[in-house]
This record gives sequence, C-alpha cells and structure tokens, in this order.
Amino acid sequence: MSNQTENETGTETGTEIGTEIDNAMDPNGLFREENYTDQKLGAIRKLIPVKADGSDDPDREVNFFGSAQVMTPMGAIPLNFALDGSTVGEAAEDFAAKSAIAVEEAAKELERMRREQASQIVVPGQGGGGMGGGMGGQGGGIIT
Repeated sequence: MSNQTENETGTETGTEIGTEIDNAMDPNGLFREENYTDQKLGAIRKLIPVKADGSDDPDREVNFFGSAQVMTPMGAIPLNFALDGSTVGEAAEDFAAKSAIAVEEAAKELERMRREQASQIVVPGQGGGGMGGGMGGQGGGIIT
C-alpha cells in the first residue's frame, strides 16, 4: 500500500512525511561547513555558501553558529545560537555574549517546564492509569 496521495489532476503530491519538493535539496542553497573549537567552552560552525558546482558563492554571506552544552540535574542540554562576525575571530569574540543569552533562555524554558509540571495535580480514581490499578481498576489521573 502506498502512502502517496493524489490531487485533483490525479498526479501524486507526495507522502505522509512530506512532498517530493519538501524533500529535495536546493542546489542553490548549499553550504560547506567548517568546525572550530577551543576544546573548553564549545564549538563554532562556519557555513560557507557554495554554488551547485561546489565553488564558493561570493554573492551570499558566510554564517557562523555557536554550540555549547549546559549541565543540569537532568543532564546536558545542547545550546545552539547564531554568531555575528565576518571572520572566525569575530565570531569567537561574540561567543561569550551569545552563549550567555542562550543559557538564560534555556533556564527560562526549564523554569517554565518545571512550573507546568508542578501545576499538574494527581487525583486518584480519575482514569488514565494505564493498566488500571487502585480499587476496582480505576487508576489515577493528572489534572492540568
């Protein structure tokens, strides 16, 4: 059985995952990637635009992205953030400020998730207990 769907004209439009067009790589939007690290704080990814033939594309800007991890009681959380600069050195100078912003945003998101989890009240006998349990197989539930 196929996951393909047909539109009004009877042509296939794609699969449940996405259309053929969505899955195609754009030959005019390719980048070569270089990685740099200080082996302490994190890494910088340099994305260099290239043409379809693999040569550099001077008409598009080079992009820099930083990545680091922050340790939490639940484990390491990866942080990824855009860096300003036109050279690796400039991107490295921007790393501290942008990573601090990423850490702050991650902390806010963790706090939001913690509050959301803490606001859930478990009530015995309210269904949703998986295999049942409690008296009469009623199970418990979570009220949010």
